[in-house]
Amino acid sequence: MCLCWCLLGVTRPIAVADMSRSRREKYRHKIKFTLDGQVIEVDGADPSRTVLEYLREDLLRTGTKEGCAEGDCGACTVVIADIDSCGERLSARAINSCIQFLPTLDGKELITVESLEQDDLHPAQTAMIDSHASQCGFCTPGFVMSLFALYKTNLHPTRQEIDDALAGNLCRCTGYRPIVDAANKMYEDLVEDQNWTRLPAGSGKGEDEAYRLDRLRSLKSTEILYTESQGRRFYAPVTLRDLSALIEENPDAVILAGGTDIGIWVTKQYRDLKTIIFIGNVAELMSAIVTPDYIDIGAAVSFTDAMPLIIDHYPGLEELFLRFASPPIRNAATLGGNIANGSPIGDSMPALLALDSLLVLRKGTKSRRVSLNDFYIGYQQTILKPGEFIERILIPLPREHVNVASYKVSKRFDQDISSICVAYWLQLEGSTVTGIRVACGGMAEIPKRAIACEQAIIGKEWTEETIALAMNALDEDYTPITDLRASAAYRRLVCRNLLQRFYLDCNDKLPTGVYAHGR
Repeated sequence: MCLCWCLLGVTRPIAVADMSRSRREKYRHKIKFTLDGQVIEVDGADPSRTVLEYLREDLLRTGTKEGCAEGDCGACTVVIADIDSCGERLSARAINSCIQFLPTLDGKELITVESLEQDDLHPAQTAMIDSHASQCGFCTPGFVMSLFALYKTNLHPTRQEIDDALAGNLCRCTGYRPIVDAANKMYEDLVEDQNWTRLPAGSGKGEDEAYRLDRLRSLKSTEILYTESQGRRFYAPVTLRDLSALIEENPDAVILAGGTDIGIWVTKQYRDLKTIIFIGNVAELMSAIVTPDYIDIGAAVSFTDAMPLIIDHYPGLEELFLRFASPPIRNAATLGGNIANGSPIGDSMPALLALDSLLVLRKGTKSRRVSLNDFYIGYQQTILKPGEFIERILIPLPREHVNVASYKVSKRFDQDISSICVAYWLQLEGSTVTGIRVACGGMAEIPKRAIACEQAIIGKEWTEETIALAMNALDEDYTPITDLRASAAYRRLVCRNLLQRFYLDCNDKLPTGVYAHGR
């Protein structure tokens, strides 16, 4: 992965009124994306209309299915291609079209299962047929698209990587073995697949990647995308300055990043989102860099792009991040969005709390730094002021003699919401604990540090006796609830036991890691 530097901030203060007038002159109203070699223009789109609805109802592309309408089953999987962070290659990623809003396609290439139809079937399709990997067929297009994305990004996947690539697709018929067989089989006659998708009749033999890149570059614009329908408005600025001004002017607007939570607000909760401001086109928010002190991640960086950078410095978090949702969700979801949503069962927050992460909050031309530990004040409530938003996440770099680990407990391994998620940061000098942070999700109304537990450990010898006392102290920190995912008693017991597991891991008494998991 190539990570590029971006310049941050603004060069000079500009009055909001002047900015508004300047932006209005730069508004454009048509969503433009490519599909099967053609530039598609959509005018007057409902801001919260999903890509799935558009495909099935407007284009009559019914290969893409609706199963769950919440990004869980994968029947709706499509692939989005865009210019990578270095501007040199196409990046192809599977996403859930059921929770992706149509205007977010602007400037990108959309690939559906129908797109793969050329003179011959795509290797992913042929392999599914030859491996007898389809029975009722409802889930098959989604699996094909996930396999297509894998084919375009990994020419020699391991079994683990295949399992991970398919983690966002559910099948109730086959038991997955023939689908995994298909994933292996599609590489048997590997060819350089320059022509990714079918093209309109008479358009020639095909298009190479360079041509596709040039066409996408021609769609990129410095103008603010603005679409309105039935009293609903959608803004997509491309600069941090314009974004800041828009949020100041529309403090009640929904700030949209990956949409993996907000999409469900529409598809399942039927919320009427009057004003949406999309941050996914703002270059300053899409950089992920390492400074002398921090891993510095923009609020619009996807989990897929943020994960390798974090894991490189904190390998103990690898299993947690691999179990965060699924690839289609991670491809869209952002670290900033997960933090802003503030769910008590969001899996990223315990790890970020344990690492003592900071947030850069911005309002207009001014920004401030706050500790993530001070960010949440109640259930899905934060200290954000009207017109303020998360600009960046700052994760301190590792220190010497530090152990970091995180554990997630859920009903299934892949793509499941946590019953409890715990993260630990431990610093030792010899056998003495000189620093300790314990953070939990699923144990309170907010992601929360276990202060009493930490105080029972800090300054003590790292021993079983110390851990026993700290396990008891956890009862002072948390009063969990009983819900569909776990009982309060179960959460208390697991929380205590995971602390003991961390102790055993740190002392090499219990080997842990990312385990191979078959379907």
